Amino acid sequence: MTEDKRKAQLLKLFSSMSGKTKIVEPMKNIHGTLRDSDAIEREVALVMREITEQGIFKTSLKPIQLAKLVTLFYAGRNDTEIARELGDEKLSKTVARARVRLKLFRELDFKMPFDKVKMEELITSGKTMKEVSEDLGVSPSTLREYRHVIEEQEDPTIDPYIDRIRDVMEDRDLSEQMTRSATADSLGDSIDITEAELIDVT
Repeated sequence: MTEDKRKAQLLKLFSSMSGKTKIVEPMKNIHGTLRDSDAIEREVALVMREITEQGIFKTSLKPIQLAKLVTLFYAGRNDTEIARELGDEKLSKTVARARVRLKLFRELDFKMPFDKVKMEELITSGKTMKEVSEDLGVSPSTLREYRHVIEEQEDPTIDPYIDRIRDVMEDRDLSEQMTRSATADSLGDSIDITEAELIDVT
């Protein structure tokens, strides 16, 4: 079978199943422009490297691990699951602190077993953290965790970097939507592979 005949048959098959007479131009343009998950992760890692090199963020996690933390958080994984993906479930507390530092908050981060205003009043009163924790009826470690959440929520230092990371993740979401749309509008992988060839069929 000649190449032109093969293309014509593929186009005919595509047309009969999709009701279209040609592969649309937007589909052609999508190819080669969408970034895969690895590319997204690398881009986030570059931002993380800037953050760590500026001394804004101190953690034992490497930039690529922080990037994976971000993508897994957006994928709905909890801290233990993220730590497991990073290779060590024992890293869950390290993951949690890094996540909060990156302002990737969860609803549970703000479910404090004490009154926030009362905590702030006790801290400003000059009492030690041990005394404050005793007055609130929580352990010093629990108090430190919630205080960390509050401090990071109010600290604007990292915000410009966070905005850049969010932009990358929003681009990822857009890419995924476009990919799903493109897939739904094609015959599958076989047509997807040959679509560039079919563009010139009249």
